Amino acid sequence: MTVMTEMREVTDSFSGVKRQEMLQTMSEKTFDLIVIGGGITGAGIALDAQSRGLRTALIDMQDFAAGTSSRSTKLVHGGLRYLKQLDVKVVAEVGKERAIVYENGPHVTTPEWMLLPFYKGGTFGKLSTSLGLRVYDFLAGVKRAERRKMFRPQETLGHEPLLKKKDLRGGGYYVEYRTDDARLTIEVMKKAVELGAQAVNYAKVEELLVKNGKVVGVRVTDQLGGDGGNSSYSLYASKIVNAAGPWVDTLREMDHSKKGKTLHLTKGVHLVFDQSKFPLRQAIYFDTPDGRMVFAIPRDGKTYVGTTDTNYKGDIVNPRITVADRAYVLRAANEMFPTLGLTEADVESSWTGLRPLIHQEGKDPSEISRRDEIFVSDSGLISMAGGKLTGYRKMAETVVDKIAAMLVAEGLFSATALSPSRTRTLPISGGEVGGSAKLESFLQSKISQGQRLGLTSAEAALLARRYGSNVDAVFALVAQYWNEAECRKMPAAVLASLVYAIECEMAVKPADFFIRRTGALFFDIAWARQWKAPAIAFMAERFGWDEAQQAAYTAELERLLHEAVNPLEA
Repeated sequence: MTVMTEMREVTDSFSGVKRQEMLQTMSEKTFDLIVIGGGITGAGIALDAQSRGLRTALIDMQDFAAGTSSRSTKLVHGGLRYLKQLDVKVVAEVGKERAIVYENGPHVTTPEWMLLPFYKGGTFGKLSTSLGLRVYDFLAGVKRAERRKMFRPQETLGHEPLLKKKDLRGGGYYVEYRTDDARLTIEVMKKAVELGAQAVNYAKVEELLVKNGKVVGVRVTDQLGGDGGNSSYSLYASKIVNAAGPWVDTLREMDHSKKGKTLHLTKGVHLVFDQSKFPLRQAIYFDTPDGRMVFAIPRDGKTYVGTTDTNYKGDIVNPRITVADRAYVLRAANEMFPTLGLTEADVESSWTGLRPLIHQEGKDPSEISRRDEIFVSDSGLISMAGGKLTGYRKMAETVVDKIAAMLVAEGLFSATALSPSRTRTLPISGGEVGGSAKLESFLQSKISQGQRLGLTSAEAALLARRYGSNVDAVFALVAQYWNEAECRKMPAAVLASLVYAIECEMAVKPADFFIRRTGALFFDIAWARQWKAPAIAFMAERFGWDEAQQAAYTAELERLLHEAVNPLEA
């Protein structure tokens, strides 16, 4: 089978151009499971369920990963700070999941040595840091090569000279895993689709369909409008899972089952600086004067710093960074890296995300547990709340185990019809690179292949790292669209990435491409500004937008570019 044939098969099942057709098709079937929510939790559930043999559909009212799952600290981390809260179960569970997430998708997740400096009078001391990291290694099942090391002050500064020198007592050195959260979500979703799941973005649940007191389906509205005025669809399934993140309680209200435990939303913001302003060479995890922990992480020529942790009751769809948020992160960065003198003018971009935690009375935001819980209402609606990105696979396994048991108990499946979870060793889309051990040789081979096509080494490397084993499909598009890219005065690598995002990753708006499919608005905002006009022009032709639609999508992207740099006053 050729690369183009394989791509056409994926295109038929996950193309932005065909999403309305897919909604219509979904309305003509009955599924075993409908998942509401296209973040990492929902994508993980869809993959686990479909891989076991459950006919699965997934819908999201926004783009996939548009909520929390594109706005995290972008770490698949073991939750070292939860040891302070004695949340041993969370540390043990998610710590062990890191290596699984990494091996299943090494192109989107990579080990990152983290330095935790400790100071006289600080939250951590030499003994507490050493003991904490040792316990962390044990609970998280850290492999020998990645176990913690302890440094004296000069060794600590040798790893990161920008650190504050006054009262430095040393540092702990341990491994976390850095990821592209949005692309991780997209790749998990794509794998579910490759296995037969059906997933559509911009499809909002307006009503839960109930029969004899039990939820049997959902009525959704196509947020982008429908052909011939048909924008409403009814989808049916044996089980409905509410994995809507910050909107979990909204759906529970629709189900009249919002009682007992409820969500507690907290907000986290991150600031991005160019390395010319913040030349960090080592990822740092440090405590602030108010006792919070903050990350500073180098990535692709940038440094990002975060996060805050404050209660949130505002707009869930579009949380914004405030002047106070920006000031807090700048103060924290300047306290730990005093020679930089960072100012508001140095902030190149930012993002703001919400954590859908489970409310615990009397606890500050940073103290609330990150544990996940499953709620089953009287109507049968299954809601997944809480949890962390790192634990998405295990969360999915747990909830699908429960769903499978319910389906068997109800006589809808035999006890032997559904296989156990197999996602522990199932590569996600793009992850077929031979595991982490063979990733570098894979990348070098693909970089050489890309250069033979006429790409620069940097272009080929970016594509290979972003798309992993799917890069051959992107390279095929580079060759196919080379001349058109020249006519449009844009690099072939950019146009090929855009076509792939549309045809194979259901990107339907410019914001989908520049935020969730490439991360450019956060980590290369100048690139986003440079190529937005030709990209929008291509999308307008591909989707047949009229002038009003093109203007609306252009305005949306412009607003998001503006908001990434300009905070709210309050």
